Amino acid sequence: MESRLKFKITRAQKAFQTFEDILKEPYSVIIRDAAIQRFEYTFEIVWKSLREFLKEKAGVIANSPKLAFREAFSDGILSEEESKKCLEMTDDRNDTAHTYNEKVAERIFTGLKEYSSLMKKILNGILEERKLRKVNYEEVM
Repeated sequence: MESRLKFKITRAQKAFQTFEDILKEPYSVIIRDAAIQRFEYTFEIVWKSLREFLKEKAGVIANSPKLAFREAFSDGILSEEESKKCLEMTDDRNDTAHTYNEKVAERIFTGLKEYSSLMKKILNGILEERKLRKVNYEEVM
């Protein structure tokens, strides 16, 4: 039976790839809105993968994205600066409900490439740790 973490990582990798793909498209309002939507679902599965990883690795219960990112800093997956940026990313994720506001949508869109890099680092950090523990998962990129 597939572990919960492996299942979440597989889903996160698939979501991440769709997010990366849309960021390569030329800008239009439709692409912007689609990118924000993909950011939303990718963010959700990445932080939930991190939550599952922290639970499996150290018994840490992180029931919110911000707590999970703080724990990722404590665990060495993220630097302090990256952890702070992840907290901002969480705020932007929460603001996606307001993307009908052009200024909010543009502000969020301008940060998506950096957020993509952060989520990639988190996923690769989890994968690297799993490899050290002799579990074979494919890398994100």
